[in-house]
Amino acid sequence: MPKMKTKKSFSKRFHATANGKLKYKKQGLRHILTKKSTKRKRNLRHAGVLSPAETRKAKVLLPYQ
Repeated sequence: MPKMKTKKSFSKRFHATANGKLKYKKQGLRHILTKKSTKRKRNLRHAGVLSPAETRKAKVLLPYQ
C-alpha cells in the first residue's frame, strides 16, 4: 500500500503539539492595523488551538503528525 500524502499547504499553517492538538497563527495581524484596538492586536499575537472536532478532520490532511 502506498504512503499517504501530506497536504503541504495545511502542514505549513498548522503544527502539532506534544499532546496531539494543532496550533496555528491567528489571521488579521498583517496590515490595516491602525483601526484595530491594542487589546485586539495583543490577543491576535497568541497562537490559536484547533477545536477537537476540527482536529479530527485535520488528521486526514496530516496523516503523520
